[in-house]
Order: sequence, then C-alpha cells, then structure tokens
Amino acid sequence: MDKMTTITNVEFGKMINAAAASLAANADKINKLNVFPVPDGDTGTNMSLSMASGAQYERDALDTHIGALAKATSKGLLMGARGNSGVILSQIFRGFSNAVEDKETLNARDLADALMSGAQVAYKSVMKPTEGTILTVIREAAAKANQVADETDDLVELMREINDAAHSALASTPDLLPVLKEVGVVDSGGQGLVFVLQAFYQVLSGDFSEEDIKAPDNAELDQMVKELHAGAQANSNLDPNDIEYGYCTEIMVQIGQGTTYDQKFDYDHFYQHLAGLGDSLLVINDDEIVKVHVHTENPGEVLSWGTHFGSLVKVKVDNMRDQQQAVIDEQRTEAVQATKVIPNVTTVVNTAVITIAAGEGVAELFKSLGVHTVISGGQTMNPSTADIVEAINASGAKQVVILPNNSNIFMAADQAVELADVSVKVVKTKTIQQGLTAMMGYNPEADVSINSKDMSAMLTEVKSAQVTKAVRDTNLDGREIKHDDWMGIIDGNIAVVTDKLQTTAIESVEKMLDEDSEIVTIIYGEDAKEKDAKKLEESILTIDSDLEVEIHNGKQPLYPFLISVE
Repeated sequence: MDKMTTITNVEFGKMINAAAASLAANADKINKLNVFPVPDGDTGTNMSLSMASGAQYERDALDTHIGALAKATSKGLLMGARGNSGVILSQIFRGFSNAVEDKETLNARDLADALMSGAQVAYKSVMKPTEGTILTVIREAAAKANQVADETDDLVELMREINDAAHSALASTPDLLPVLKEVGVVDSGGQGLVFVLQAFYQVLSGDFSEEDIKAPDNAELDQMVKELHAGAQANSNLDPNDIEYGYCTEIMVQIGQGTTYDQKFDYDHFYQHLAGLGDSLLVINDDEIVKVHVHTENPGEVLSWGTHFGSLVKVKVDNMRDQQQAVIDEQRTEAVQATKVIPNVTTVVNTAVITIAAGEGVAELFKSLGVHTVISGGQTMNPSTADIVEAINASGAKQVVILPNNSNIFMAADQAVELADVSVKVVKTKTIQQGLTAMMGYNPEADVSINSKDMSAMLTEVKSAQVTKAVRDTNLDGREIKHDDWMGIIDGNIAVVTDKLQTTAIESVEKMLDEDSEIVTIIYGEDAKEKDAKKLEESILTIDSDLEVEIHNGKQPLYPFLISVE
C-alpha cells in the first residue's frame, strides 16, 4: 500500500461521493437498527438522503480548493438534512468545513483537526448530548485522529486508525446506552457514521473503485429530476426574471455511435465541461448511454457537446421562465377562485403555522384549524431543512410557528429557524395529536412569541397513542414483542402489546383515561376502516358513557389508529 501525504480535490471528491454511495447501499441495514420495532425506522434513509445532498453540492462546485469543496458539502448537508441523525451529520461536516476553509489540500494534521472540529460542533448542536450515539463515534474517531497525526504523516495509516476507532466506538454503544443492549443492537446513527468514515478509508487505501462511487444508475434520473424541479417550482414567489439559467435541457446520447462521434467518453471530462454551462447538473451513464439534465442559457451548446461522444437519441428543452410565469398565473387564478368558497384564504395573518403530517385526512384536519401549510411527511419520511425553509418562504408570512409533530424533526426545524429570513418559533410537538391540540392555542393575530407560548401550554392537555404493527421480534423494557404484534405507543413508550388491533387500541385508551378525561379522538388510517373506528368507539363508551368520542379519517399510512385523550 502506497503512502499518501496529501489529499487533493480529487481524493476529497471521491471520499464524499463514496460516503454517499456507502450510505445509500446500507440504508436498509441502518434502518433495521431502530430500537423500536416500528415500520418507520428511517435513520439510514435520513442519513443517506442528507449525505446525497452534500455530495451533489460537492459535485456541482467548480472550485478545486478543498476549503470551497468542504463548504459546498457542508451547505448541501445542511439544506438536505433529514431527521436528527442527518442534522448531526451535517453539523459534523460543518465543523469539518470550518477547520479547512483556508486549505488548498489536506495533510494528516489538517484531517485530524477537521474531525476534531466536527466532533466539537456536533456536540454543541445537541442540547443534551447522549453517549452511546453517533456523538460517541465521532468523538472517539476524532480523538484517535488527533493522537495518530502526531505520530505519522501517512493519511492511509491515519484513516485506517480512524476507521478502527470508529468501529470500536460503535461496538461500545450498547454498553453506554442500556436500551441498545436490551434490544441487542448498536446505535443506528453511529453505524451510519462508521460507513462514512469507512468509505473515506477505502478511497484513500484504493479499495473503493470508481464504479462504486459513480452517480446513481439511469433508472433514478427521472426521479432525481422530478425532485429537483419540485423544489424549484415550490417557490411561487420567484420572479421569472431572476432565473439565472432559463432552459431546462435534457439529452440522451448513445455513446460511440453516429457520424459526429469524435471523442472517447470520459465521465469526469464530460461532466466538467457541462458544469461550466449552467447548474442543477445531473449526468448518469452506463456503457452504452449517457443521460444529461442541466439548467443553462445555451441549450445548443449542451447538444453540441453531446454529439462529440455519440448520437443524440433524445432531446428535451423547456423554457423555465415561461413555466414559472405559468405557475404564478395559475396560483393567482386558484387564489381568486378559492376566495369565493373560503373567504379567509387570502386573509393576512400576523403569524402563520406550518406543520408536518402524513395522510390527506390529517392534513385537512390541520387546515380546518387554521394551519397555513402542511408539509407532507413525518413518521415515514422526515422533511429536510430545505423543505421547511422553502415552506416558510413560500408562506409569505412575516412570522411563523412550526409544528414538527415528530421528535425526529426537531433538529431540522431548529436549523430552518436559523436559515429563515423571518421570525420563526418551533413548538416541540411530538405527535400528530399534540399538533392538533396545540392549534387550540393558536391566535392568527398574535405575535409569534405569544403564539409559541400559548400553543406549547396546550400540550399538557393531551395524551397520545399510536397503534401500529411490530416489524420484528425484540425485547424492550422487559416486554417480549413478536413480529406482527400490535403495539400501543403512548407518548413515546410502548405501553400495550397484543396480537389484536382492537384489543391493543382499547387497552391503550384505558391506560390514558383518568377522572379528568372528557374527549377521546380517533383518527383512523389507511389500514383501518370506519367500522373499525366505530367498534372502538363502542368499547370506549362501555368504559365511560360520559366521554365524548370524535372520529376522523386521517388516511395516514402504517398507523391504523392515532388516538388522543383530553
């Protein structure tokens, strides 16, 4: 193994993209490390999507200065961060970027200092740091890096020691966090970070091939383009004249074919030329076809470049300025039509509320209570920091309250507060039921600080239960749980486990009821029917006929019943 003493922009780019590829390949494995055996364990998905955003920003950066590339990676992770694990990963790279901002290349000491800075920033980003988590892994890895950098200038040796330290730290997480030992897993966020650091080592040691870190395969291009366009079109406040690159250009080239073919295809050469013609660049290829998506002012030049490498088999060019104007015109028309039905749609409020929820029915419930914007997501897909910032900006409000309705969204919401141009407060709702109850304290004309205080105060008035199926066998809190058992999760704790949906639901209600209980709300989801909710209502009234029971069709996935007691 050859000695390496300098990381250039080439190695750095490979390290970042290898980390993204490794997380994508291992996302399911990380997801399965979730302590709760619920069907929405998404740490791997969140970390993979977050790192993919960082890698995309790194690929789009034209600078060869590592400080600039690290800054681009950090910005991409910040905007793409999903879930608490994704946010902490973004903070690690934020600290990394801060330490190397003046570096053209990196030596062993530079890399060690960057990891130390990453650990420090990550710890500071968490209000109550917990050992036995991703924080332990980055701290131990950084400490080892700091020690070894004093002993060698060989980056391969340094990264091997860092990788070994990360694996050891991960193995220790069950000893530091008892719940991990009880369930028999290591920390999922820590496992994700190990894959990142392991990928770094594999790149520097030559064990990660170019094929492994290539962009996603052709089948993913259309979805990536859809997501990219969705993000761009969501901002209805964008003036078409402010669009820098006005033509969305897509081409497909059959490599090595046709009369214009005069250059052998090389991915980096092909990509770098296109990167100078615009932004939002995606280049995906196999041995026969290369697909391109780019926003540019010179679509003809994109087509011309493609013909050097083969024959064009698909060309698509859209004028995005015209498209944006059409979006604005359509939204204005919809707003005018909406005022005929719901006069308060265009009412200017002092403070708007943005919430995160899954299920059309749940979204309608929130809107009926005065919520301005519902971001689709939550249990099954945490929104990114950029998604939340985008919703804040699109609302047009000068003050905003965010209801996350999931503790795994808290950190992304907090990051959005820092990035927003208006005053924003986060009311730390952990469930859909808490979010709906918080709206009882909402006053659209009140200041955001007053709303935040009053809405937070409402959270003590509600108890929440989520009923779902276990996705694996496990033991937790001394309770044996079998695959496909029904679980009643009350305010974050698995309180009831049976083999029947109705039994689990009614026992969950019984545990929440007390002498002050007045209202029970049942929100049934995609995996339940109205008759199931009615049957549950009958059982509840048998317990206490004075209770008021409300039933709503939330259409939420994975959770047949969301139940609240107030």
